[in-house]
This record gives sequence, structure tokens and C-alpha cells, in this order.
Amino acid sequence: MREQFPFFTQHPNLVYLDTAATSQKPQAVLDALTAYYTQDNANVHRGLYRLAYSTTERYEAAREAVAAFVNAEHAEEIVFTRGTTESLNLVAQSFGPLAVQPGDEILVSAAEHHSNFIPWQQLAAARGARFVVAPPTPLGDTDPAALAALITPRTKLLAVAQVTNVSGGLVPVRRLADQVHAQGGFVVVDGAQSTPHMPVDVQAMGADFFAFSGHKVYGPTGIGALYGRAELLDQMPPVQFGGEMIDEVTDAKSTWAPVPLKFEAGTPNIAGAFGLAAAVAFLQAQDWSTVRAREDRLVRRLRAALAAIDGVTVYGTAQSLGIVSFNLTGVHPHDLATFLDEQDIAVRAGHHCAQPLMARLGVPATVRASFGLYSTEQDVDRLATAVAEARGYFLGTD
Repeated sequence: MREQFPFFTQHPNLVYLDTAATSQKPQAVLDALTAYYTQDNANVHRGLYRLAYSTTERYEAAREAVAAFVNAEHAEEIVFTRGTTESLNLVAQSFGPLAVQPGDEILVSAAEHHSNFIPWQQLAAARGARFVVAPPTPLGDTDPAALAALITPRTKLLAVAQVTNVSGGLVPVRRLADQVHAQGGFVVVDGAQSTPHMPVDVQAMGADFFAFSGHKVYGPTGIGALYGRAELLDQMPPVQFGGEMIDEVTDAKSTWAPVPLKFEAGTPNIAGAFGLAAAVAFLQAQDWSTVRAREDRLVRRLRAALAAIDGVTVYGTAQSLGIVSFNLTGVHPHDLATFLDEQDIAVRAGHHCAQPLMARLGVPATVRASFGLYSTEQDVDRLATAVAEARGYFLGTD
């Protein structure tokens, strides 16, 4: 598997354990990007020559590939964006005012990434709604029971990550979606961390909106997708204006192209869409059961190794999908990450864009190790050994 990722040829000794922040790219994705710029470089939806037509067809084929990847009913339910953050903000800015009225409630978990927290906080303030934050579990996971207990007839939006980015905990979205829908509300799902680790079915989970980023699923940066149910996207006004998204413009008024084009103003990230299509094809070629079993073994192996080191606190549970967050008592996470970097081990340290969760855990930050298709048991063992060495270095103990 590692041989399919040129990055590791350039960094043969690096233990890369920051895939939750961004994944490395397989050769198939790099080839798709190069092919566009060297062979197919033309704009889409506007040129009247053969190259422009063929590039437009490939661009729309990429949309169809993404729709199949998340099992959308129609390709038109996929809007290309810059990533999860832009997708969630688009829903908050366009659909939010249609759905949320003064006195309504918007429900989130304290374990959400800021991208799935702040837009709803701001929407609630702008609309005179109540922003309701469910407490996490003591180990930092989203607590489905706490969310369920806070769903009321006034809940108009539930925003939740299918897999949390600090602990890697998997949330039973369908169960919560059924409860919210029964009250007349809508469900927005952050899929940034679930799409790299498991098959996703937006229809089966009952999502009204679902967002994910290309660079998390072995694709390029600057490209992502928003799934929205067709009838909801049709109602929503565009939030950016200009080329590509118009139907007719006069001095008096303007009308918009149909979805999804009305949400894709300007020249899109064409190369990114081709790279994303290559990435989802790469992922779909994997045996998901084998991938999940491998990642489960890595998570359990690392959790056990870290738990054997005095002073280490491990967050989340052994059921985490590809993420292990931890702290070493007496050592700031930033210092520990710097020590690990000197051993050629790349991890993330910080609040992980989840400050409300850090506040509830009573820590300023954590160290996060996250796995990809290319992660190995040797990576796990080198990290655990280095954490033990760091304990001795910082605390003067064996």
C-alpha cells in the first residue's frame, strides 16, 4: 500500500500519524491532476469547442462519482465546494434562515469541530434561536444519549459529526435523525472524518445535508462536496454571485441556474474535482472490511501501548475509527509533539479546532495520532516507544 504513495519514497523514515488533518495522496490521484493540466486544461460549462465539451463531461462525471461514493439519489444533489468548512457554512447561510425562526433550537455536541459549531452558533444568534450544546462523554466522545435527551419539538437543526475528529468516536446518526425528523427538524452531518474510514450512505443515515473534504479521503486540497436533498437545495438561495451560476441577468433582476450550478459561482476547481474522483475510485477499490479490521488493530495496539506508560491518559474508546488522542501528565502536548518530531514522528497537538470539548475535558490540548491506509504496526510501536522516552526526558523517570 505504501508503494502507491510517492510521499513515502521521499520520506522513508517518517512515521506519519496525522491523516485526520490531511491524508497523503496515491499516485492515481497525482496522475489525474497532471493529466488535466497537461492534456485536458479547458474551462467547463462555457466553451463551444471539443476540448471544452469533453472536459465539462469529465467534470460532471466526477460529480456522478462523488454521488455514488456517498449514495446520493441524484448527481445534482452534489455541490462541489472547497471542503467541509465551506459546505457547512453554505448550509448555515443559505438553508439556515429558511429553517430557523426566533425561538427555535439548534442542537450540537460539545465534541464538534469548530466548522460544525460556529456556523450554527452564529445562525442562532442572528435568528434569535437557542443554541443548545450537548455534553460529551467523560472520554471526549459525542454522547448520543445526551443529544437524544435534548431533542424537542423546537429542534429545527441537529448538526453532528458522524465520526468525531478528536476521539474518532462513531455516532449513530440514523437513530438521531429519525428522532429529529419526527419533530419536523433537519439533520446536517459532518463527514470529514467518517468518509476516509467507512462506506457512507447518506440516504440510509437519514442526512438532509452531508459534507466532506477531498484532502481527507486521499484527494487534493481545496475541493470537497456538499450533499443536500434535492428538494432542499431547490429552495435555497445562492450565497455567491457571478459567472457560472446565472440563468439570465438584466438591469432589473437576475435569475439563477438550476442546482447544483447555482451554488458554484466562478470557475470551479476542475483539477480538484478530477483528483477527487480518482480518490473516491481508489477508496472504493479497497476492501472496507479489511481496512476497518486493520485500523481497529492499530487503534487497539496503540491504546494498549500508551496505557502501559505511567501518566498517559487516553481519550475515546477502543472502538475509535482511526484516531487515538492522549496526554502525558506533566508534559504540554506541544512539547511532546516537538519531541516526537525530533524522532521523525508526525502527530497533531493542539485543541484540534474543538475548544468547547477541551474545556469540558479540563485540558488545553491533546496529542492526536491518526491512521491512514498506509499506517503500520511499526508506526504504532515507534510512537509508543518515543512517548515512553519522552516521559523520561521531560520528567526524569524511566
